[in-house]
Amino acid sequence: MEEGIKSPLNGDLKKEESIKTSNGGSIIDHDKDKMANPVAVGESVKEQPPLVKHKTKRVATLDAFRGLTIVLMILVDDAGEAYPRIDHSPWNGCTLADFVMPFFLFIVGVAIALALKRIPEIKPAVKKIILRTLKLLFWGIILQGGYSHAPDDLEYGVNMKFIRWCGILQRIALVYCVVALIETFTTKLRPTTLGSGHLSIFTAYRWQWFGGFVAFFIYMITTYTLYVPDWSFVDHFDEDEPAKRYTVICGMRGHLGPACNAVGYVDRQVWGVNHLYSQPVWRRLKACTFSSPHEGPFREDAPSWCRSPFEPEGLLSSISAILSGTIGIHYGHVLIHFKGHSERLKQWVSMGFVLLIIAIILHFTDAIPLNKQLYSFSYVCFTAGAAGIVFSGLYILIDIWGLRTPFLFLEWIGMNAMLVFVMAAQGIFAAFVNGWYYEDPRNSLVHWIKKHVFVNVWHSERVGTILYVIFAEITFWGVVAGVLHKLGIYWKL
Repeated sequence: MEEGIKSPLNGDLKKEESIKTSNGGSIIDHDKDKMANPVAVGESVKEQPPLVKHKTKRVATLDAFRGLTIVLMILVDDAGEAYPRIDHSPWNGCTLADFVMPFFLFIVGVAIALALKRIPEIKPAVKKIILRTLKLLFWGIILQGGYSHAPDDLEYGVNMKFIRWCGILQRIALVYCVVALIETFTTKLRPTTLGSGHLSIFTAYRWQWFGGFVAFFIYMITTYTLYVPDWSFVDHFDEDEPAKRYTVICGMRGHLGPACNAVGYVDRQVWGVNHLYSQPVWRRLKACTFSSPHEGPFREDAPSWCRSPFEPEGLLSSISAILSGTIGIHYGHVLIHFKGHSERLKQWVSMGFVLLIIAIILHFTDAIPLNKQLYSFSYVCFTAGAAGIVFSGLYILIDIWGLRTPFLFLEWIGMNAMLVFVMAAQGIFAAFVNGWYYEDPRNSLVHWIKKHVFVNVWHSERVGTILYVIFAEITFWGVVAGVLHKLGIYWKL
């Protein structure tokens, strides 16, 4: 999504504003975006060079944050097995990997505010939103539905009986669609200027917050009041044993454990148990394996739910995730309305710390524990608060102090986020390289580099793995993204 920050809400459509870094580089330029009229209000046709093609300027801080999130995703996905402490928390708690999804949704919210700051016609805007949503859903099912077995399994195809309907891009699609449609349909309700007071930005966009709180209430009411009956499943994925049916005893409401929560019950009813994620992270719990926090064989006395599928990007938890996008769009609105660095940072940092405090109180009082799998309210607050603080930190470094050069590789990755996500995070490029092997599939260039250049040199599987991820994946794709940026090549949905 393209970003810019020229806004009619500031009451000035005649002048284009540019925020400069200390070294003179333009970080945020106001210019026309994809949905803007070719001639701004108050400008004559003569003042517009007819043959000049205007380009939408991007927000460097947002690109860098997007790139950082992609880097984190690659790191935790490919090094998490060696370092389970950075992998997803098996249930309650929050690790490095658990920040990736809400950071993406926060970014989506900020980008929506910038891209839809000016909407001449609602109908074309809605069509573009729906089309982009469908594209995200399509790629999500292709990449995470089971069709692709990248990067190590040299096969493709999916048994439709077990296709996974949910995933990362599907959740982003839902949040994007809801938040963007609210932003679009309320465009005529936006004030031309903000009132005085710290809370004026909230009241100016009350309908966006109303949509976020509707999602919050749907999630909370369903999670704590829906009756979850006993349920059963057939374990088709244990290669060592024949398919066997297990029964999970529930019959309760408001349970927040792995077995009987409403989040899992809704997904089993809507999608069917066979269409959920077959390798949930709760398998690393001590109740399931003696290898905890690593993944390992099940204990003989492991409860039956340890073997069951569970969808971490399911329907009810994705409704809760809408609030992450709502908080992100608020940060985008602050960027549009407030011109001074200090004004923006006051809004951003104060909200970030308030969210962190709320989350910590809820978690440590056991009222609502941090839980990525359930996408609990405390998890929304904690990760959104962290996203706000990190975003503010990057803004200080890049926009205020002018330290743009050290973060260029993050910008490059952020500008080609979809390409790096598909090729690196989803392992498509590594799968292509692995497809060219000598005699044995393990004799491929990827495996040879990892083994001989990293693992054998450092005489450590763990150290070799993380160095491989840093240099052969993150650094490699940073360079590729930089080259593509110089060539003006981007993959956009």
